[in-house]
Amino acid sequence: MRASGQFPVLLLTGPRQVGKTTVLRHLAGPERTYVTFDDMALRELARRDPVLFLQRFAPPLLLDEIQYAPELLPYLKLRADEQRQPGLFWLTGSQQFQLMRGVTESLAGRVAVVNLFGFSAREADGRRADVAPFLPTPEVLAERAGDAVQAEAPAVFADLLRGQFPALRAGPVEDVGLFYRSYVQTYLERDVRDLMNVGDLDAFRRFMRACAARTAQLLNYSDLARDVGISVNAARQWMSVLVASGQVHLLPPYHTNVTRRLCKTPKLYFLDTGLGAYLTEWRTPETLEAGAMAGALFETAVVAEILKSWWHRLQEPPAYFYRDNDGREVDLLLVSDGRLHPVEIKKAGLVSLRDLHLAPLRSLPAELGAGAVVCLSPRQIPLSRDVEVVPFGML
Repeated sequence: MRASGQFPVLLLTGPRQVGKTTVLRHLAGPERTYVTFDDMALRELARRDPVLFLQRFAPPLLLDEIQYAPELLPYLKLRADEQRQPGLFWLTGSQQFQLMRGVTESLAGRVAVVNLFGFSAREADGRRADVAPFLPTPEVLAERAGDAVQAEAPAVFADLLRGQFPALRAGPVEDVGLFYRSYVQTYLERDVRDLMNVGDLDAFRRFMRACAARTAQLLNYSDLARDVGISVNAARQWMSVLVASGQVHLLPPYHTNVTRRLCKTPKLYFLDTGLGAYLTEWRTPETLEAGAMAGALFETAVVAEILKSWWHRLQEPPAYFYRDNDGREVDLLLVSDGRLHPVEIKKAGLVSLRDLHLAPLRSLPAELGAGAVVCLSPRQIPLSRDVEVVPFGML
């Protein structure tokens, strides 16, 4: 509501099935008219005669799946400029390629763009949402410790397998496999065909599986293309589809102009661990916890939680990873007020200060701030004056 109070247009975007329409309909008052462009008749009216559409449906409006009626966007701009009021139009959309191109061309300076993803652990557990974005500083950790939950390995991996979609965490759906099978099919048939006009959906499905198997790894387009049997250019284009539709996040490496020996390749993270586990064919929490991808999916879950803590506060996460040519790596670097806050992620209950590679960070041209090792420890423990063990249940 803070964003809507400042801009005439609010665009809520994100993957399918994360509750964009549900959230806005819950927040909308009785005076706001709801229109969905899944309705073919209304879609055709908006595309054929935008002026008549806006005469028939006056603001305040909630327009669902706006990407199906891009012809309406310039007319929303005209109406916003005429009325000069905040909160005139609320829009939702799941296809960011075409949608964001139209929005930036037609509504620049008039639209607040908010990204919504699956539930955070805090939302799923019913804990406080009004906490500061995650940083491993004493103040932020103390705030989060107040409502931390016990997160033991069996329960954590059961949650990773179920994923973060609202229908699975708070809705009536119990069959996880059926949900993800239906989700992938809908995603392929609607978003992928519309975004990139991909002809071979079976090849794109193999591409998704190959990406899921590489979550929490450096992105190598050549290896990815070879394994799927496509060109490197196709792999790059298809990756852009996964990013644009909110399925994956490419975490950039940290580097400066004076750190030439640092890695320049991003790391790939699937944003929903349940979808990643489904695509890589893990079906029970026990086999997942004992399997080859346990560490990668746990790291994926931690990174996604930290990113959501920033996104859900309408802030861009200042998140990177560190890796040099000697193979020394820090899973996550959060940059705040000129300080580097290192975060290491371990699927373990016992960790030590050696798990966090601080030595190479001290040579960087930035001040080193408080750090953390996020793991499955049952409690918060100091490892040094500036490094804390942070249980997963504090995120």
